[in-house]
Amino acid sequence: MAKMEDVGISLLNAKEDQYEGVIVNVEEPMDSMAFASLLQSSMRSWRERGKKGVWIKLPIEHVNLVETVVKAGFRYHHAEADHLMLVHWIPNTADTIPANASHRVGIGAFVMNDKREVLVIQECNGWFKGTGVWKLPTGTVEEGEDICDAAVREVKEETGIETEFVEVLAFRQSHKCFFRKSDIMFVCLLQARSFDIQMQTSEIAAAKWMPIEDYAAQPFVKQNSGFDSIAKICLENSNGNYTGFTPLPTISTSGKKTYLYFNKHLAGHLFSSEDHQA
Repeated sequence: MAKMEDVGISLLNAKEDQYEGVIVNVEEPMDSMAFASLLQSSMRSWRERGKKGVWIKLPIEHVNLVETVVKAGFRYHHAEADHLMLVHWIPNTADTIPANASHRVGIGAFVMNDKREVLVIQECNGWFKGTGVWKLPTGTVEEGEDICDAAVREVKEETGIETEFVEVLAFRQSHKCFFRKSDIMFVCLLQARSFDIQMQTSEIAAAKWMPIEDYAAQPFVKQNSGFDSIAKICLENSNGNYTGFTPLPTISTSGKKTYLYFNKHLAGHLFSSEDHQA
């Protein structure tokens, strides 16, 4: 956990980041008083070396050190299932440590069969429980999951229907939703590859194929501007009058595969057909 510097002072093991800061990952059990002494010496060393942001990652099994770190001037940045991250800005300048993630990302899936029927569900829980409202399948994008994959997964989990992602039709942003976070939901067009519904009974009260005109004509949909706008977009798309954004596989600066969503009908000439195969 600690190392000896040339001057004979024990310091915490820390990895330098790309922003003139350091990251401490506490891996071994340690007495809180001993940790406080190491942290004090380390902070002095980091300050003398001109370091800026200090990140301390405390796995859940080292919860005994939280009070010590907070008393040293650190604040909570975020918490995960297995660790707590605390941060501190050393210099007397504007704190530029980025805030924790501010948004949750979700999907709504528009799936239609060849009879112009849309796949709809009624939920067992949440705002729509017991309302009788038929809605599109929705869900949350998981960490490390792409929007296009999340839409296919959620439809499969909730209804058993196999689908293929086509495009993003629209998206909306709302604020102060889940734990004060903002929320972005992408309305996605999927093409059905199976039609026999096998409902997920733990979350879904009912599921069926419903004529798209009947879905759009529901009183709740007509009276709610957000739902009504989405229904109109889906109707226009089903009539061939509206197109959305298709995923284009790309590589990020870190070398990881990612997707750029673009309107292939307006800019398809920029890429070959192989480029925009999702």
